[in-house]
Amino acid sequence: MLALGALLARDVPREAIDWQPGRAIAEPWRWWSAVWVHYSRLHFAANVAGALLVGALGAAARLAPRAALAWLLAWPVTQLALAIEPRLVHYGGLSGVLHAGVAIVAVHLLQARGPRWLGALLLGGLLAKVLFEAPWQGPLVHRAGWDIAIAPLAHASGAASGLVFGWLLRAPAR
Repeated sequence: MLALGALLARDVPREAIDWQPGRAIAEPWRWWSAVWVHYSRLHFAANVAGALLVGALGAAARLAPRAALAWLLAWPVTQLALAIEPRLVHYGGLSGVLHAGVAIVAVHLLQARGPRWLGALLLGGLLAKVLFEAPWQGPLVHRAGWDIAIAPLAHASGAASGLVFGWLLRAPAR
């Protein structure tokens, strides 16, 4: 669904659906639609690959249906949290919401039967990645090999919202 939306939104002007903090209240659709905005083919391809990986991770972890609800709730909150950085005047892409999905899988694995160390390892890796990206150092980072700027705060807000909603909607232990 996330990748399909991006394909369908290809011809929509980015400025009409991307995240813009100054328009977040008057145009709340941006809380959802920003995930369908991509600033280059590489950006789109990386996000589609990420969506496939997170989907495969969720399938392998045998997530309960409430995990999908947690992800749906984390989606707009991930974008809305970007408002704490007013210098991030435009944002688009799936990466923040994908980080939320990984966090939800980690929460599920931590409370599921079986080897909980997998959940701890996944969560530890996610938190290390977010900390390594240092989202407090500014709204955008230019990384070698990328043809767009990266917004580390989106990854942090996604991981945080995924943890919150993953925990709130976690399946009861069996």
